[in-house]
Amino acid sequence: MIFSLVQKVNIEEKLRNATDSGYQIGVVIGSFIPFVVLILLAYWMYTSAKKRDKEI
Repeated sequence: MIFSLVQKVNIEEKLRNATDSGYQIGVVIGSFIPFVVLILLAYWMYTSAKKRDKEI
């Protein structure tokens, strides 16, 4: 996983060399998935910490 974060991916080049629009949509969605996962993880951590504070 750390290796995938270190890799440098040129999305513009992939979009230029795309065979069709389906591939372009896949590249765009694939580039947003890590950010969505991080946002969901942060939200889960926030809500669990909030619940813990209410219990104390």
